[in-house]
Amino acid sequence: MDTEQINQGIKVENIDLTLERFEGNPILKPDTKHPWETKAVFNPAAVYEGGKVHILYRALGETDVSTLGYASSLDGLHINERFDKPVYVPRETFEGVNPSYRYVSQPTGIYVSGGGEMGGCEDPRLTRIDKQIYMTYVAYDGYTHPRVALSSIQLEDFLDRKWNWKKPVLITPPNIVDKNACILPEKINGKYVIFHRVFPNILVDFVDDLDFDGKTRWLEGQFKIPVRALSSDWDNLKVGCGPPPIKTKDGWLLIYQAVGKHDETRYKIGAMLLDLKDPTKVLTRTKKPILEPVMSYENDGLKPGVVYPCGAVVIDDRLFVYYGGADMFVCVASAKLESFMAQLVTYHKEIKPENIPAQSPAKIEKTDEVRESIQGFCLKCRRTREIRNPRHVMLNGRQAVQGICPKCGSKMSRLIKSRLDIDQDKLLESQIKNKKHKKG
Repeated sequence: MDTEQINQGIKVENIDLTLERFEGNPILKPDTKHPWETKAVFNPAAVYEGGKVHILYRALGETDVSTLGYASSLDGLHINERFDKPVYVPRETFEGVNPSYRYVSQPTGIYVSGGGEMGGCEDPRLTRIDKQIYMTYVAYDGYTHPRVALSSIQLEDFLDRKWNWKKPVLITPPNIVDKNACILPEKINGKYVIFHRVFPNILVDFVDDLDFDGKTRWLEGQFKIPVRALSSDWDNLKVGCGPPPIKTKDGWLLIYQAVGKHDETRYKIGAMLLDLKDPTKVLTRTKKPILEPVMSYENDGLKPGVVYPCGAVVIDDRLFVYYGGADMFVCVASAKLESFMAQLVTYHKEIKPENIPAQSPAKIEKTDEVRESIQGFCLKCRRTREIRNPRHVMLNGRQAVQGICPKCGSKMSRLIKSRLDIDQDKLLESQIKNKKHKKG
């Protein structure tokens, strides 16, 4: 504990850093009275404005199309208001509006793009910059790769519940699965900073403006915040941004979600601290998850074993993190921000080998998600075909490519070689051991 922390009277203990769940969770459940949200409400964005927390959550109803609902809370915990109609609905073909855009006439039964195979607007994040609120979300048409879309609304209209959303545009390139996008609430060196995720890493782009045309200009993946490399790390399979980073005196606090190779079916929550002047630089990163799916509302739902953060606010020095539980419920967990940050800064500094940079240019390529066309055997057609919409998954502890048959729409899978780099593991372990030995 340093002198400044002692003088401030902050109690910092070398224990696992955690968030405290609200005992009233889940704070939002599906509502059978509203056809658009009868099946699931989850993955909520949040922004604190006008003395209340405004929550935009993803909803699935009778049509399986993802729309966004609205609720608000005065204290960050209890819901005081909930609209009976969605406040944001699909409007463009890339959100699944045009039925001819789908080539499968019958539901395939595949859990596509995080739930709800009919497409729509998924997993929003909200960022206020000046007098505008920007919303990034996953746009999915039920057919092509999920991509990041951007819309915005004037702050005044948002607070007055006049849902005059700007026409959405796609900001990530075609033929790449890109998700988990959020915008930093401040410019860095005159540029906007956008975080997003192409499997398995968080990517970071610096752009001059947010005036994307949806046709000729895309995020490039200029830098990356990678998964951890050791086989023992809890976040070594894939990582993605949760809420937009929160500015603190110590750095940008980024709440993120991650999956590990040893526990590949469970989504967990961690925290990073990014440099204030260079948000591609990771200063600290939690050694263990700060929240894991252990409660019934995090395991009994459309997708068991999921805690998935999309929103976070600070009220009176308390951090509130809003997350989806089991892809069915809206939940919240919190912590006293001052003590949370003191512990994050003190006990969770990153140890990085010198020859593996924390971040590096990461141009997006069309083959980032699956690096070549993959052939698989369709059990229904009883033929070998190229797997359509391939993506990496884990099957019985083995890495695989999964997608659908281009002919009949049935699920297809094929096991592939492991990506685990044993030599790199040994190198990292050796360097960390040597560092600890020198300090000792």
